[in-house]
Amino acid sequence: MSLYPGLDVPRSKAYKQFWAAFFFISIIAVIATTFIATKSIDYVWRWNTVVKYFAYQDVMETVAEIEGIVTLITPEGPVSTIHVQGVGEAEDYQVPAKGISVDVNDYVYMEDVLGTETKWKPGLMVLGLMLTLKVSAISVVLALILGILTGLARISDNPALRWTAITYIELVRGSPLLVQLMLWYFVIGTLLNNLMTNWGFSAIPTIWYGILSLALFTGAYTAEIVRAGIQSVHTGQMEAARSLGMSYSESMIKVIMPQAINRILPALAGQFISLIKDSSLLGVISIRELTKITREVVTASLQPFEMWIVCALLYLLLTFGLSLIVQKLERRAI
Repeated sequence: MSLYPGLDVPRSKAYKQFWAAFFFISIIAVIATTFIATKSIDYVWRWNTVVKYFAYQDVMETVAEIEGIVTLITPEGPVSTIHVQGVGEAEDYQVPAKGISVDVNDYVYMEDVLGTETKWKPGLMVLGLMLTLKVSAISVVLALILGILTGLARISDNPALRWTAITYIELVRGSPLLVQLMLWYFVIGTLLNNLMTNWGFSAIPTIWYGILSLALFTGAYTAEIVRAGIQSVHTGQMEAARSLGMSYSESMIKVIMPQAINRILPALAGQFISLIKDSSLLGVISIRELTKITREVVTASLQPFEMWIVCALLYLLLTFGLSLIVQKLERRAI
């Protein structure tokens, strides 16, 4: 008997083509409607200015640090050495040959520009995206480790481990992430940094309080997912492994956990996607992740629509990429 009655009926080619066409027509209709709506509002769209927030050309200036005469300019391939002779002192400066602004025998003063160089640099949106990716990646790894350990403790026959896991899970899941961020940074963080300073150590960077908050918050949900995945594996699997002479730990690592992980991959993906989006709250503790950078850019450029749309697309890029990775892992596990 079929597990999905009515859903596994063979469909004709015309049926599939009709609904595929319906899908693409719907997408085109939504795009067209959105385009018409943007034209009907009183707003000047400036998409051409968005590019500079991804990459821009920065002019690097080489300035004189002493006052004197340019006595020699020595070409050395793409770079030239400018020798400035002052009163009782001399300095050499490496300047790109194409950007030299002085000639031999010119008299230069301190802070005069000797040459310029143009370099491409990443814009604010790229910097915010990279920081969001860094924070999310570290938090995902920590949350997964914490979730697995807590999930195992949650089903342990040791009362101390089990009650500790339950307490952690209920406390974290029962309070908002924003409140936890505030507590970790403004309360616990202040106390820890004061102690570190008094003991002669440097203060813990703000970013680590954000990572810890995200990891602890997501770890609590991950623990319940792991616990449910382990308990979904038939008890006969454990009994069979133990009958083969495996210890409890070996049975859990080699038999139970691989099956449980395969079953909970979609749920873990959803939880980690939520973590990436939750990282947008880190701006409240002055971490310049993607959302905070977007707010700064909107304030400076007065382009709210363009920048928030770009911000949403960048988050979609991160979450969709994670979804593809998990789907690939699921196909390999099947």
